[in-house]
Amino acid sequence: MPKTKGQEIIFGIMMVSLMVYGMVVYNITIATGGISADTFIEALKELPIMIPIAFAVEFLLMGRVAKKMAFAVVDPSKNPRLVPFAISICTCLVMCPTMSLIATLLFNEPSFLNWLKAFGLNLPMALLYQLLICGPFVRFIFRHIFPDKEEQVQ
Repeated sequence: MPKTKGQEIIFGIMMVSLMVYGMVVYNITIATGGISADTFIEALKELPIMIPIAFAVEFLLMGRVAKKMAFAVVDPSKNPRLVPFAISICTCLVMCPTMSLIATLLFNEPSFLNWLKAFGLNLPMALLYQLLICGPFVRFIFRHIFPDKEEQVQ
């Protein structure tokens, strides 16, 4: 989808921001045992910390790893429609353990078991949230901000 480095940064910021917010809401819900309007407000307080960290981790390291993993499984020339899904899944597979570790170190008592619990609870949610809500929504918005001129001609 993104064609330039600038578009890649904008797409990354959009995706990371929405993913981080959703996952923070989810983790606060788990920690408090329920969800309320305060959960969404409380989650906003963690965003200035977690969004820059998640963006740096994804943009500088894990995004490349995820793309290599995805292209090892899906050939873009044979299955171009599967590429976004493969990248999304692989991104979750590398970002979820990493961000669960960072969140465990920052917001919980750091221990292997706390990280393992966070990772185990976060991975299914991250995959579903990315594939069903966040990914399609961000791609929809991105396509309207940066329409593909080649697709418009056809």
